[in-house]
Amino acid sequence: MTDSTVKTTPLHEVHAELGASFTEFAGWSMPVRYSSELAEHRAVREAAGQFDLSHMGEIEVTGAGAARALDYALIGNLSGVKVGRARYTMLCDTDGGVLDDLVVYRLAEERFLVVANAGNAALVSKELRERSEQFDATVTDVGDRTALIAVQGPASAAIVAEASGAELDGLRYYASMQATIAGHEVLLARTGYTGEDGFELFVGTGDSAVSADGADGTAPAVAVWRRLAEAGASHGLVPSGLACRDTLRLEAGMPLYGNELTAARTPFHANLGKVVKFDKPGDFIGRAALERAGEPDVVLVGLRGEGRRAPRHGYRVLHGDREVGEITSGALSPTLGHPIAMAYVTADVAEPGTALSVDIRGRTADVEVVSLPFYRRPSTSKG
Repeated sequence: MTDSTVKTTPLHEVHAELGASFTEFAGWSMPVRYSSELAEHRAVREAAGQFDLSHMGEIEVTGAGAARALDYALIGNLSGVKVGRARYTMLCDTDGGVLDDLVVYRLAEERFLVVANAGNAALVSKELRERSEQFDATVTDVGDRTALIAVQGPASAAIVAEASGAELDGLRYYASMQATIAGHEVLLARTGYTGEDGFELFVGTGDSAVSADGADGTAPAVAVWRRLAEAGASHGLVPSGLACRDTLRLEAGMPLYGNELTAARTPFHANLGKVVKFDKPGDFIGRAALERAGEPDVVLVGLRGEGRRAPRHGYRVLHGDREVGEITSGALSPTLGHPIAMAYVTADVAEPGTALSVDIRGRTADVEVVSLPFYRRPSTSKG
């Protein structure tokens, strides 16, 4: 039985029917795995995985001043995003610390969809509302009216095309389009968090005017999930949980808020200075602090280990007897077969090839600084 204080997604019963193991994450009951983390991870790398991401936050920003409001609120140049495209960006505080990393979709000239991490959704909604007050813009939290399903992996395009009947060859990475699946309208975006080609599908819930329950009483998210599963049956699609999503994003060198990204670090610490757009017109929150920021004292690096013992979050990184950093994320890589980790280390030991060690429960394990990402999928014209 689910704790009444923990939220469930519109797909919770579907996951239970599929035999999922659940975990509490950011106030939500989420499937952590269905069969095994390793099998689900490999399915995404070799075929496709289907994820429920309905815990993520969705906030709409609309109005004639929506673009200018987002330019002021965020560190990216959102007014420069074309309709039908998306951009990765961040919400920073006045000191330049990262409050959340976001993907922003421009759905129309005066309509944007901001997707926030589950644990930060309320904060992002509040900050956007306050930062937009001086602009002709309306901020609406639509997270409770939106389900989000992802299909990720080499076979994802074939699966989504079969389920939707949409022509996807011209849909570029970080672009979106409207589509219909199982009779329900969806916003179909070529985005993801696994390092593979993939799609994220936003579906209005039964409480939304966008998409109501079907004639048979099936909720929109359930109908879309089942149609995707049906289309993916011959392509090796498997339901996949949060556990494999974490190892997939780690292999792809993608940061996780609360691990690699925090309010104590600026984008420069995480090697994401390119996300900060100083050349956009006007001021933005955090601009002055970020302009003053010099070379960071610690930087995010990749670490490769040997054997089977994996560094974990919080473990100390050593250079000889000197402590030089801390692990932010680590695991035994299912794809590569050896331990990998991301860590913040002092700038003097951040060069690829540098030999370091990690204190793993009182025993040191040798690691080497390597360039990120650890894994890169074969290049395609969609990337």
